[in-house]
Amino acid sequence: MSEKKNTNHGPQKGGPMGGFGAPVEKAKDFKGTIKKLLSYFKPNLVKVILVFVMAICSTIFSIAGPKIMGKATTKLYEGVYGKIALAKLNTQKVSLEKIASMSKTPNPKVSGGLAAIKAGIAKVISETGGKIDFTYIGHILLMVIGLYLVSALFTFVQQYVMAGIAQNIVYDMREDLSTKLNKLPLKYYDSKTHGEILSRVTNDMDNISTTLQQSLTQLVSSVVTILGVIIMMLTISPILTLVAIVTLPICGIATSGFAKKSQKYFAGQQKAIGELNGHVEEIYTGHNIVRVFGREQESIEKFEKINDELYEVGWKAQFISGIVMPVMNFINNVGYVVICVVGGMFVIKKKIEIGDIQAFIQYSKQFTMPIVQTANIANILQSTVASAERVFELLEEVEEIAEDKQPKVIELPKGEVKFEHVKFGYKENVTLIEDMNLEAKPGQTVAIVGPTGAGKTTLVNLLMRFYEINDGRITVDGVDTREMTRADLRGMFGMVLQDTWLFNGTIRDNIAYGRDNATEEDIINAAKAAHADHFIRTLPEGYDTILNEEASNISQGQKQLLTIARAILANPRILILDEATSSVDTRTEIFIQKAMGNLMKGRTSFVIAHRLSTIRDADVILVMRNGSVIEQGNHDELMKKNGFYADLYNSQFSDGEDVG
Repeated sequence: MSEKKNTNHGPQKGGPMGGFGAPVEKAKDFKGTIKKLLSYFKPNLVKVILVFVMAICSTIFSIAGPKIMGKATTKLYEGVYGKIALAKLNTQKVSLEKIASMSKTPNPKVSGGLAAIKAGIAKVISETGGKIDFTYIGHILLMVIGLYLVSALFTFVQQYVMAGIAQNIVYDMREDLSTKLNKLPLKYYDSKTHGEILSRVTNDMDNISTTLQQSLTQLVSSVVTILGVIIMMLTISPILTLVAIVTLPICGIATSGFAKKSQKYFAGQQKAIGELNGHVEEIYTGHNIVRVFGREQESIEKFEKINDELYEVGWKAQFISGIVMPVMNFINNVGYVVICVVGGMFVIKKKIEIGDIQAFIQYSKQFTMPIVQTANIANILQSTVASAERVFELLEEVEEIAEDKQPKVIELPKGEVKFEHVKFGYKENVTLIEDMNLEAKPGQTVAIVGPTGAGKTTLVNLLMRFYEINDGRITVDGVDTREMTRADLRGMFGMVLQDTWLFNGTIRDNIAYGRDNATEEDIINAAKAAHADHFIRTLPEGYDTILNEEASNISQGQKQLLTIARAILANPRILILDEATSSVDTRTEIFIQKAMGNLMKGRTSFVIAHRLSTIRDADVILVMRNGSVIEQGNHDELMKKNGFYADLYNSQFSDGEDVG
């Protein structure tokens, strides 16, 4: 069984550092993609500038807090120190005064000591006031609270405005994607997996949305914080700033080794997760087949093998990623100790104030985190630009050929269809259909038969303009289909395919999908004509029964009946039936054949069939092989020729096919 690719293109995360060392998907054209992404910012340029100004203001007010708070600490220290010093000096003064009062003759030493103490008291009072200045400290605290409140207000406004910008941009991009998807030719959808397209529309867009709303403002705040903190630290002490900055390269050297080591384990982890998801999806999707062929043990062994690989690379990736933060904390704590020791010496020498050392320690703590955030955001931006690049790749895909500026409209279509010297190939240098000519007169039933890959479905795709022909022309009632709008052209057709498509909704809504403003009576009549009315009424909710997303709550045959009822309700001029009764039982098929026969009366019908017994009454049978019509005629004429059609028909009969 083949492995399926993991189509999740979202940012990969893991470990306490949010995926530190995890492989980051990079864009092929980073600058070009950024320019395209920035074009979506133009309508919101004023708001974007406002957001950046708010982010800068918020960060500046937040950074100013510790420096101002340090003044309160210094004032508190001075007040406490002054009270203690004053108390000590007053005690010494009282002692000396007692000695002086007890002495009958003046003592020069005591007098000098008293003079020195009084001078000291005066100095302490002049410098510190001899008490804690709670009024000053209160003012400082109120100022700091005010700064943080203003900072929070700026942050709130910034986040509010940015949320609107992000959603506007993503809304515009989703609108462009939706419009683009409607303009892409069928060739694009045939060349891409559903998962790949969905990944671009959902995962990649969510990745862009998250980054726009969170990471951009975080990046601005982090850069401003780094610059602001460095400036504030330099104003306190250049030497201490040097000590703080020296820890950065040490952290970088220490962690770079872990990052390189963890890179390969994270890559292996993602690969193993993709394999495991693919295996689980594959096995559970084909659960019955696995059991029928007795492959349970083999599937379990394969699961265990992949699971063991995931365990090995997973725990190594998470362990190495987990080491990074403790190592950084250790280095930062060593720097913290050095700052405290050196700062304490500077305070003693009165080079800086004690409040400044407290502010510096706070700044040193704030210094590392923005750097880590900036590194992580840089990785996220790489991943986001890669997502944007995939979205723009889709937006730049070649669209369907533009509609004619003055399209022709067939008011009352008759249903005459002609292929005139049509040439077509799915690939540029490989021709599948060469010089095809055929004519379907109004009301005729044209059966198309042939082996797998003969070009039967291709013929229908060309008729509906799902693909554009390379040469020649296809006409409906004499009008070239390329001169009509696709909507008008397809509006003349009704299709019933072998692969049924029903959406999540009521049976009534699924049948009514064939025609706007269909009445209840129209829906029931169409269901009766398709022999679906009886089984619908046996369901608990009847026509109000809700079909789930895959319509798995009804049988395959019942699904087919509903699609036929939908086609009957549409009442088209031209019918395309691709093995329309392949999923119903023989008895129901007989009724459906009669119903379809009534529906096909007076309408041009193209019937693709593998069971040749079902198309014996067709007016014209086209026998296709390798993209060409090799035989043409009715059943009897082709049987008399004893050619390829006769061989096909007789081989089915000999294999036990009921040829009626």
